[in-house]
Amino acid sequence: MNFFNKFGYWGNLDLDNDIYEEIELKAKELYNHIDDFIWLYDKLKDYRSKKTLYAILNNWYNYDFKTTAETREILYDCYFDLDLIKIEKEEVFVDLGAYTGDTILSFIENYGEDSYKKIYCYEITPDTFGILKEKLKDYKNIDCRLKGVSNKEEILYFDNKEGITSANSLDKEGNIKVETVTLDNDIKEKITMIKADIEGFEQQAIEGAQKHILNDHPKLMLSVYHKNEDLWKIARMIYNISDKYQFYLRYNSSPVYPTEITLIAI
Repeated sequence: MNFFNKFGYWGNLDLDNDIYEEIELKAKELYNHIDDFIWLYDKLKDYRSKKTLYAILNNWYNYDFKTTAETREILYDCYFDLDLIKIEKEEVFVDLGAYTGDTILSFIENYGEDSYKKIYCYEITPDTFGILKEKLKDYKNIDCRLKGVSNKEEILYFDNKEGITSANSLDKEGNIKVETVTLDNDIKEKITMIKADIEGFEQQAIEGAQKHILNDHPKLMLSVYHKNEDLWKIARMIYNISDKYQFYLRYNSSPVYPTEITLIAI
C-alpha cells in the first residue's frame, strides 16, 4: 500500500479507509482489454516473454508472487538482454530518461567503449542532469540534453519529488519548467537504439519518433509499467508504425509487484 500511494501511478490502496482504486483500475484494464493482452501474448516471440506476461497479470489478478519470482530477470542488466540486444559497429543510442547515467554506464560495461558512434541522453531534472554530465564527462561522443521528449514541442512542468527524483514526470503545471521536443525533429541522423523510461511519457515519445521507428527500425527497450495500459498499448503502437518488429518482455524488480517491465522490440 505504501508503495502504490507513494508513486501514484497505479491508483491508491488504503484498506483502513476503504480505498481500493489500485484494484479497481487493474480490474477495469483486464475487463476492457483482455483481447489486447491476448494479442500481445500471441505476438511475444519466446516462451519466457509469454510466461512473464502471464506472471504480471497473475500478480494483478491474484496478488500472486510465485510466477513473478520465477520470471524475474536475474542474469542480465536491465534493458540489455545479451541474447536479444546485438549491437552494430556504429551504434547511435538514444537514452530517454538518462537519470544519472546508470543505463549508459551499463551499456558501456556490457558492450565496450568502442561499441557506439554517438549517444544522446535526455533528462529533465536539472540537479540530476548535472550528475549525469559529470559521470559521463570522460566518455567520447555523448550529447546530454536538458529536455523532455514528447509528441510535440512545448513547455511543460514538473514538481521535484523529494527523495525520488527518478520519478519526476511532466505535466501542465509545476514548479520547474521543461522544454519538450520530438525525436523526429531533434535528431536528424539515423538512430539504431532507443531506451525510454520517462515516467508515463513513453507513448508520447513514440508518437514523436514515428519517422525514426519506421525508417531506421531502431532496437527499442521501452518501459511499459507506469500506466496499466502501457503493458499492451505500447506494443500496439509500435506494431501500427511497423509490423516488422518482434516483441519480447522482461522485468527486473521485486516479485511482490512487478515494475521495471521492459518491452524489447527488434
